[in-house]
Amino acid sequence: MSTLLDRMTKAHSLHGQEARAGLRDIAPAAIAAVPIGLLFGAVAVGKGLSVAEIGLMSALVFAGGAQFAAIESWVHPAPILALAFSALLINVRHVLMGASLAPKVALTFREKLLAFFFMTDESWALSERRSMNRPITGAYWATMVVVLFFNWTVSTVLGAVLGSFLGAPERFGADFAFTALFIGLVAGFGRSRVTVVTVAVSAAVSALVHYFIGAPWHVASGALAGIGAAYLAAREG
Repeated sequence: MSTLLDRMTKAHSLHGQEARAGLRDIAPAAIAAVPIGLLFGAVAVGKGLSVAEIGLMSALVFAGGAQFAAIESWVHPAPILALAFSALLINVRHVLMGASLAPKVALTFREKLLAFFFMTDESWALSERRSMNRPITGAYWATMVVVLFFNWTVSTVLGAVLGSFLGAPERFGADFAFTALFIGLVAGFGRSRVTVVTVAVSAAVSALVHYFIGAPWHVASGALAGIGAAYLAAREG
């Protein structure tokens, strides 16, 4: 009985440590997401969506890039097929992200199906970085994604309520918050030859496609170019 209690106490302590680590790691991303969420809510309500519709969209879609792409081309009646294709094109990278992360997360297959619905670029990158030293536990993952999910949803609803009071995000640098965060995440992966080549090729292709063709094609193009560059730059085996 004593041994069982010791094991339960140890497991509870480990879960607490993992949850605190997840909260610590995701906090900068959650803070950076607030002004972006406020901006999205303000833009969406200006397009004619209600506060309830904006909150439901954020909860069901939970993808900032896809939501901004959809709201930019939002008209009445909404072009459902065009919006769906745009969201698919932007988020198709999650298939590769999920395949990369799946073997490193200590969850069952069914648990992963639910858990990866909440996957974002931030939670994926932080988990990949953490997996270099230890496996990704359910407590660590759940803490990150739950915090970011509610943070994003509440921020977009607040943005819809506040509406025109927010003003342009460029005034206080909020438009650069996510970009700065991603630069930091990429830098955390190190400076190996493969990493440098992958990032450089992906960034160059994405920038060129965005300049000559436009959004959202630059997202998929940059991702595919990065995959190809990583494959060619990696050593055999």
